[in-house]
Amino acid sequence: MLPLIKWSDLSEDGRQQALQRPMISRSEETFNTVKAIIEKVSTMGDVALRELTLLFDRVELSDFKLSKAEIDQAIDKTPSTVKLAINQAIDNVRKFHEEKTKRLDISIEVIPGVSCEEITRPIETVGLYVPSGNNPLPSTAIMLGVPSLLAGCPNRILCSPPDKKGDVDNNIVAAAAACGIVDIYKLGGAQAITAMAYGTESIPRVDKIFGPGNTWVTAAKSLVAAANIGVSVDMPAGPTEVMVISNGGINSTSIAYDLLSQAEHGPHSQVTLLCTDEDFAQQVQGDIFQILTDLPTKETASRALENSKIILIETIEQALSIANLYAPEHLILAFPDARGCVDQIQNAGSVFLGKWSPESAGDYCSGTNHVLPTYGYAKSVSAISVDSFVKTISIQEISKEGLIGLSTTITELARVEGLEAHARAVEVRLED
Repeated sequence: MLPLIKWSDLSEDGRQQALQRPMISRSEETFNTVKAIIEKVSTMGDVALRELTLLFDRVELSDFKLSKAEIDQAIDKTPSTVKLAINQAIDNVRKFHEEKTKRLDISIEVIPGVSCEEITRPIETVGLYVPSGNNPLPSTAIMLGVPSLLAGCPNRILCSPPDKKGDVDNNIVAAAAACGIVDIYKLGGAQAITAMAYGTESIPRVDKIFGPGNTWVTAAKSLVAAANIGVSVDMPAGPTEVMVISNGGINSTSIAYDLLSQAEHGPHSQVTLLCTDEDFAQQVQGDIFQILTDLPTKETASRALENSKIILIETIEQALSIANLYAPEHLILAFPDARGCVDQIQNAGSVFLGKWSPESAGDYCSGTNHVLPTYGYAKSVSAISVDSFVKTISIQEISKEGLIGLSTTITELARVEGLEAHARAVEVRLED
């Protein structure tokens, strides 16, 4: 049963403990295993990938890249209803994300003779990782595929684990293909991340790696990002989470399903309900208990509920303050006039307003991105967007008049910092 506690009864330490997230299992053993995988793949290339794929995925592969025939076959095997849903989701995600492409480059004359610009360029080669296993995620292929397409990234490769037949999930392939991705590889786990970071005979080296994954994938992304090889990653990763705020003015069953929607993702997921109405909170407890009796993901969700709780609070304003402190990946405001509270939200990955906005809409097709900061990183990190797939370059053009105007400022600051060559680089020009 999801425990129910009163915020007013808790000490300051108790409140911090109530908002504590479950520890991510990143043991020394895990990191050592991933380090060994990185060393093996970075030095042995495809030979190591074949060995590791046989070891972890239990399938022997000769080629990692899907042929056009394999892609076409996967699309044909995808049910028409699924393809229709994929296309509708892509359309909505595209409509929202393409607004980011309308940002204009900046050009300004700061002072006479000093012009500064900022131009935007796509990242040339990006690696997209899409988990599979027990829960293949074609929606992640959409959430990474659409913004990378809109950003204009010239080279996009997608890796996803093969099944025991050596195939990538048909739905993932269909979603990727619908996003215009043609370079799809049968490769998963830490070995896929390493291959994209270092490159092998078959897998191109990328400039930035995107996508969620398990403990080994997360560890691999962390290690390659710190390896000083010129490869970056999208964001820090942790278990998924949702925080719901309600005053009871909504069907309790819908709240129960919102909580279970995240709990069923994995045993380390965390779900929290902040509620002003104790009777309603108890109804939600009962609904969860009843739903779990026949929920297919009961085992996983039940384990996640061990990390979760219902917190009774006094006012919606208090709940919003708690939410800003917690910085949830998903924040659902399930009460009337939720729109009027948006200005009070400072820290959240994605927000869902009102009783008609379930978190699952954002996961699939409302238009926003579902690759979001978790584990409190919403205080400083944003959701994946078109901006994630581009970089900006600054340009300056200075005339002699402009350099004369800047010269005193440059030389004074350079000499304060003890950098004499900086100062002389200006002075020698003005002597001409």
